[in-house]
Amino acid sequence: MSDEDLVTRIKAFGDAWNRHDIDALMSFMHENCVFETVAGPEAHGSRHEGMTAVRKAFEAAWQTIPDAQWLNARCWAHGDKGVMESTFTGTAADGSRIEANMVDLLEFRDGKIILKNAFRKNRPHLPARG
Repeated sequence: MSDEDLVTRIKAFGDAWNRHDIDALMSFMHENCVFETVAGPEAHGSRHEGMTAVRKAFEAAWQTIPDAQWLNARCWAHGDKGVMESTFTGTAADGSRIEANMVDLLEFRDGKIILKNAFRKNRPHLPARG
């Protein structure tokens, strides 16, 4: 798969996140996929392995922040690696707002994402909209 084809796939993956379309998201994932989250008890955050665990972790993002969006995506790829930079936005349960830059480091196998490693700036939440 060419670098251009991978960039197209990364952009479509980001669009699926913004639609909150779990079936579309999982169609991009390799059967042996791994998702490393932005937070967790380990140096890598929390690690979710396999389709079932990754699907559950992806769905949890929308359960925790129902209006989650990944905006202004910039994507590139080379070989079997890809990057998607974006601005994550959403509303926390207490009404405070989240707006922070983030990046997903992606690794591909057979045209599918084998690893999604997510990083986000640790910015304090903004006040709720009044």
